[in-house]
Amino acid sequence: MPQGGVTRRTVLAGMGAAISLSVAGRNAQAAGGKEAPQLAALVKDGKLPPLEQRLPEKPMVVKPYEKVGTYGGSLRRGLRGSSDHNGILRMVGNQSLVRWNLEFTEVLPNLAERWDVNADASQFTFYLMKGVKWSDGHPFTADDIVFAIEDCAKNSELYSAVPAQLSVAGKPVVVEKIDDYTVKFSFAAANALYLENLATPLGQHPTLFAKHYCSKFHPKYNSNLAADVKAAGVSSWTELFRAKCGDIEIPTRWGNPDKPVLDPWVVKEPYAGGATRVVMTRNPYFWQVDTEGNQLPYIDEINFGISQDVESLMLNVISGKIDIQERHISVLANKPTLSQNMQKGDYRLMTLVPSASQQCQIYLNITHKDPAMRKMFADKSFRQALSLGMNRQEIIDIVYFGQSEPYQAGPRPEHPWYHEKLARQFTEFDPDKANALLDKAGYSKKGANGIRQRPDGQPVFFAIDVIPTLYPDLVDVLELVKSQWAQIGVEVKVNTIERALYYTRGDDNAHDAAVWPGPGGLDPMLDPRDFFAFHPQGSRYAVPWTLWYTSNGAKGEEPPESQKKRFKLFDEARSTADIAKRGAVMKQLFDLTAEDFETIGVCLAVGGFGVIRNNLRNVPEKQPDSWSWPNPGPALPQQFTFKA
Repeated sequence: MPQGGVTRRTVLAGMGAAISLSVAGRNAQAAGGKEAPQLAALVKDGKLPPLEQRLPEKPMVVKPYEKVGTYGGSLRRGLRGSSDHNGILRMVGNQSLVRWNLEFTEVLPNLAERWDVNADASQFTFYLMKGVKWSDGHPFTADDIVFAIEDCAKNSELYSAVPAQLSVAGKPVVVEKIDDYTVKFSFAAANALYLENLATPLGQHPTLFAKHYCSKFHPKYNSNLAADVKAAGVSSWTELFRAKCGDIEIPTRWGNPDKPVLDPWVVKEPYAGGATRVVMTRNPYFWQVDTEGNQLPYIDEINFGISQDVESLMLNVISGKIDIQERHISVLANKPTLSQNMQKGDYRLMTLVPSASQQCQIYLNITHKDPAMRKMFADKSFRQALSLGMNRQEIIDIVYFGQSEPYQAGPRPEHPWYHEKLARQFTEFDPDKANALLDKAGYSKKGANGIRQRPDGQPVFFAIDVIPTLYPDLVDVLELVKSQWAQIGVEVKVNTIERALYYTRGDDNAHDAAVWPGPGGLDPMLDPRDFFAFHPQGSRYAVPWTLWYTSNGAKGEEPPESQKKRFKLFDEARSTADIAKRGAVMKQLFDLTAEDFETIGVCLAVGGFGVIRNNLRNVPEKQPDSWSWPNPGPALPQQFTFKA
């Protein structure tokens, strides 16, 4: 395995010149480095150490996307309501041991300047950048990582289960300090995907908790913690810990200005109940510099305005009150409005390349509790008939303004693992063939209303669960599907429900069918839920099978042999460090998925968009759009700059 970088694939063309990073061979002072005027003033007044004392021995050098920037300015971005904490994470919280490159093709060094991986990918030794400091000036060392994993992530009171990224074969990772700047992660079995997972938001635990601060709220290190808990007016030490130190995906991560971080900006006005904005100001100890040795970030502060609805957010964009935004506004129905107001709002549009495979995946519940429904959904020819009875082009033209193509599932066409059969089979509109298949399957008899009948005399009818507030376009898709399937004698109810009920029904295996955008277009290894019953909440066509898989057979329902083969193939693939060999294994898995045809896709995931104010520079105008590549974070907002 290469040290300090691992290539995954090449899938996104036309991103432009990638932002690159390297570890400088000289300190910032020797390179003639500078710092923001506000920090220079604090140094002059004796309130802050000189720049060379705040940077690492060899700071990480970022080559700006366009050119070296200038210091200053407040960047404005929008959040929606009181639970949009991931909107902050995507912009600021991208400081893990490793990170994605701009093209979403390679894992790069970050706080770990290099690493070694043993032959079977069960041990990872990370070599940390020496001299990095937390935002309060305290050194960042291997002790912080050991504390974050061994004392926090593996603590059964703080976490009900060890985070999935840190567990293999049912056993948690063991993290050891080799020296102050070297740390070893040992897994119970091969974990060839760990570096890729480490580059995602959920891989941030190793760099999340500063030991010198967060240990104050941990019983192992504070014998007076019970008194502190009582004084804080909370019910437990875990509640106090969360309030002070947060976690990856909770609002309190951004709610405590005193918490030391490794981010480019630190909290000034916290994300708290009733807040109308969150303000973050530059971190004087941030550990990256540009190619001229200037400490990053360029921008003084980020102002996250909190809107209660998308309409308010859209008004702020159109009126020029937002500098960069894609979150919440990237809905096709908004694109004409945003395009028409570019001059008024003084912004340009960015293009987002979706990592998803499918815009709308339909999951018929093959493990339905009702035997007659189960038999109907489990019949592959029934599923094939429904697919052939769908006029995808009509859906694409009406709902997606022609901006897609018929698609079932699997890696996107630009991905090296693209699988023609998996992606394209049964996507043609052929109602005659659909009717013939349904007749042959035993549903030839029809009622007076033209709806087919099951052998037990009940109509061929089922409901499809959808969340209108989350995916309004999927409601429109289903209304068209309902009309199209009625023409072949199948009756459908579009069951619009709120998100909590959607999850409850799925978790209880109480749904007939459900829809969701299908993942795995650019990141098939990170979310293979549509390729086999992998995700307990996502593989809605067979939730009991996923429980059997994730519990090693202790729970759920034993799946058919094809699923078991795919389980083994995926375990083999994620234990294979060699990318070419991994792809060959996944090809076998995709062959089985295509043969069984368990889910029904509508069309290839539609590209998104966002806005960038015209005076904001160094922003790639084409970016991946993914939770695994938490845009715009991997584009390095710390090197964004306002035009002088």
